[in-house]
Amino acid sequence: MSEAKGLLLVMADVDAAVEEEFHRWYEEEHLAERMAVPGFLTARRFRALEGTPKWLALYDLESPEVLQSAPYRHIVGAGKSPWTTRMEAQFRNFKRNVYVSISERKR
Repeated sequence: MSEAKGLLLVMADVDAAVEEEFHRWYEEEHLAERMAVPGFLTARRFRALEGTPKWLALYDLESPEVLQSAPYRHIVGAGKSPWTTRMEAQFRNFKRNVYVSISERKR
């Protein structure tokens, strides 16, 4: 596996009324779409024990430039699914940051 030189962090809250669909969308469509893009190495999801936003997703990337690639630009642009469009409209306290690796330690 390639070494991760980039990280995509995404955080959001959704109303409790759409939480079940939000998780189904993430697991059935969203993660598979991202992991099909060359350069996406891992995807992990987390729930906050306290504070907000409640939901966090971390994506290890070969490099931040993966997010400028044609396959990625397609799924966030012209190829965006209706389900994704509907779910994105439900996001509250949305945060999306891209990072480049500056240091790493392994056990």
